[in-house]
Amino acid sequence: MRDLPIQILARMRSDRVLRRAAPARVPGTNGRPPRHGGEFIFGDRDSWGEPDVDSETDTRLYGRAIAWAWDRLHPRLTRRAAWADSAELPMIEGTVIRLEVDHLPSGAIPKPVWLWWSQVDACAIEVDRMWQAFLRRFDIEHTFHLLRQTLGWTCPKIRDPRAADRWTWLMLAVYAQLRLARPLAADLRRPWEEPAPPQRLSPARVRRGFRHLRAKTLSPAQAPKPFRPEPGRPPGRRNNQPTPRHDVYTATGLTTAKTPARKPTTKKSANPRPRRTG
Repeated sequence: MRDLPIQILARMRSDRVLRRAAPARVPGTNGRPPRHGGEFIFGDRDSWGEPDVDSETDTRLYGRAIAWAWDRLHPRLTRRAAWADSAELPMIEGTVIRLEVDHLPSGAIPKPVWLWWSQVDACAIEVDRMWQAFLRRFDIEHTFHLLRQTLGWTCPKIRDPRAADRWTWLMLAVYAQLRLARPLAADLRRPWEEPAPPQRLSPARVRRGFRHLRAKTLSPAQAPKPFRPEPGRPPGRRNNQPTPRHDVYTATGLTTAKTPARKPTTKKSANPRPRRTG
């Protein structure tokens, strides 16, 4: 994705160690120049130094949010996994953002969040935009969870890419209709859920009252006509029109004709059952 207009924002573990840029070479120094600078240890505050960007923002859900950012930090790569066959290991520099808030909406104890952004030379406005976009990720995850688990986005076994696109657009239309039907639906909440005004109902709550909502709204479709199912292919006749299949790439590995899949080996029992002779 180096040539694509894409920026990567990801969360990092709090025990990571990154490296700074290599310092300038002193004239008259012999030997190979260093490729990495000093260590930036997430768990060691003394190794951070002064942040390049320091911002403070008041939020509605989290209280005061303090963001610190350090520019041009990179991981020290090794020749394994994706870089096993690389002739020269690259320098992947980015901006590290540390976000700390006063409180969480759930009442849990807030912990600092470490983010890595693929861009460098960021200003305070860009840093604030990045961590705010990361917090919006939770809303996006709930939307995908509703599409998959409730609306059945991934239930049909669609084999045509164009049909998959149409089904996805249909799911988006259904999601939009659930949003628009908020004033018409009643709040059928669970015992552990808090009451919500009509303009704040989630699409899942609107869907619960769809059986009551459907009886009050008009349908532009006509009544279905009765019909008999087709007999289908006669028993014993082969299928001369097989369904086309599309290759799917997986990051873990590919199975090709040259390298057939390895058959699973069965482990022999240490105490086999005695053979019956009569």
